[in-house]
Amino acid sequence: MTIPTLLLALLLSILCGALYHFVRDREKTSSGWMLLLYFGASTVGFAVGQWVSMWRNWTLLKVGALEIGLGMIGSLLFLILSEWLSRIEVKQESGV
Repeated sequence: MTIPTLLLALLLSILCGALYHFVRDREKTSSGWMLLLYFGASTVGFAVGQWVSMWRNWTLLKVGALEIGLGMIGSLLFLILSEWLSRIEVKQESGV
């Protein structure tokens, strides 16, 4: 992959994370940390979707060497997973 392709992939994944944050987490107090979490999860998910498309030789929406369709699907799955995992609360219970 070339550098412009990687930059396009990074731009699309960050855009997915920002849109997900805008739709899902408007009223949270820790929205800055959640935005960073969504950026990271979206980027990793996009990369995993791209890797799966190259590994299985699947195409959904291909632009040059970049598989945008499966990258977006991977990004969305990782965003949903990261939001779900971030909502788990740890009990502060003493075992003594």
